[in-house]
Amino acid sequence: MTPAINALKKAGVAFTVHEYDHDARAESYGGEAAAAMGIAPDRVFKTLFADVDGALVVGVVPVSGQLDLKALARAVDGRKAAMADPRAAERATGYVVGGISPLGQRKAHPTVVDETALPHDTVFVSAGRRGLEIELSPAELVRLTAARVAPIRRPSSG
Repeated sequence: MTPAINALKKAGVAFTVHEYDHDARAESYGGEAAAAMGIAPDRVFKTLFADVDGALVVGVVPVSGQLDLKALARAVDGRKAAMADPRAAERATGYVVGGISPLGQRKAHPTVVDETALPHDTVFVSAGRRGLEIELSPAELVRLTAARVAPIRRPSSG
């Protein structure tokens, strides 16, 4: 069990856990997850941490895109955003990079879920370790993380 799975069980939320063989050489954890599970990349969401005006903020965006830092800052009424140091994200969440879940973090952080999650019946997010994903409704993801929903995704440049 991971803290993310425990949080979902405690909340009584319907979810499914999916496991796949993680390849340590993978360049994109989210891309690897989508390919390994045969899921469209726009349904698999990555959890990214940014520093917005000196505070850690979580951005949850599809692996098919990138986090738009300016849009994230606007979504939380901030002025300036930069990607957070990965070690800071690990310390703040208790998870390792590539396995950071938006759920079950050590401390709640302001969270913004990209609006592209909402049209899907279910989306996938990290379950708290590499090679483990949680499938749940986007509405429950938003509710459990007390997230704002906003357009924070920009298309991938590659």
